[in-house]
Amino acid sequence: MNTNKHSFIYLKRWCAWALFFSFLLSGPDASAQDIHFSQFYLAPLTQNPAMAGALYDLQGIVNYKDQWQSVTAPYRTVAVSFDMRLNSKKRKKGFWAAGINIFNDQAGDAGMGITQANLTAAYHVHMDEYNTLGAGLQGGFAQRTLSPGALQWGNQYDGTSYNGSLSSGEPVSAGATSFTYIDAGAGLVWTYNNTSGSRNVTDNHDLKFNLGVSVFHVNQPKYSFYNDGEKLYMKTVVHGDALISIPGTSLAVVPGFMYYRQENVQEIFAGTMLRLKMKQESKFTGFEKGAAISVGGYYRAGDGVAAAMLLEYANYAIGFSYDFNTSPLRTASMVRGGVEVTLRFVTPNPFLKRGGSSILYQPTP
Repeated sequence: MNTNKHSFIYLKRWCAWALFFSFLLSGPDASAQDIHFSQFYLAPLTQNPAMAGALYDLQGIVNYKDQWQSVTAPYRTVAVSFDMRLNSKKRKKGFWAAGINIFNDQAGDAGMGITQANLTAAYHVHMDEYNTLGAGLQGGFAQRTLSPGALQWGNQYDGTSYNGSLSSGEPVSAGATSFTYIDAGAGLVWTYNNTSGSRNVTDNHDLKFNLGVSVFHVNQPKYSFYNDGEKLYMKTVVHGDALISIPGTSLAVVPGFMYYRQENVQEIFAGTMLRLKMKQESKFTGFEKGAAISVGGYYRAGDGVAAAMLLEYANYAIGFSYDFNTSPLRTASMVRGGVEVTLRFVTPNPFLKRGGSSILYQPTP
């Protein structure tokens, strides 16, 4: 075997194991990191429980992520979420909303996995015609699994090669293991939408903002296969995005950012897309369906760059993104990170001139 090729293969294996252990099978002093999507703007309930009902009357989303195929066994994440407003038609000072999100994540050769289902409740107060302030609570049930039979340990090296008959010395090596836990989170979000009130927007002056903060794992549940008392650290999320139309054109700028902090692990992700509205929905006939395309990119500090695209047609949207790895792992990953695909359905139709909300603000008499 060529020496350079031989060294490269071992480098890839070393990086794969380093990645695996640093995030997943670390000891009690290390930090676990939650699932996260590059298309964070299309994963509202993963970002903040208060996002339930914040933007649309009804919203359904499916996320799929596949990463690190060039380094080790792929890490795959699938998530489904649904949220809706409960009493928006009554035109009260505020409204309730509810949501559910379920995700499954599988990581590495050992099939390190988590399946979690969360229920969310939120209440949003109308501050005025265009501003709302919402708070949300989330509770969930999770199962963590591991199949250690696929792992190889240092104790199983007999001085010449790997010997699977030797004891690993690890308490999780006897077979597949799992544990369950209860999880909880909460959040706040402010939204501004100048198309959500009584004003019809006809000259592309649409302006939308949302800014939120949330905390997950507030109960710090058990999070270890070793029964050593390790807890899942609390996670703080700060996030925001906007749609800023350029008057006199069919264009809009769509910036966004998110910040995660979980013990000593943090992630900063920010960027923007440029949105071109190709067609406005016909308000009267419904035959002409609105459509738009957005393209842009986001930078994850110290880790990578994500190129993103969003295609919208009437109530539907499909998002694509690809992560290019720029961290020291790029030697093994060959700069390749992962691909994401997201499907979304919302009501009411965001292309109607009335805008993305059926809520009409009515001040208290």
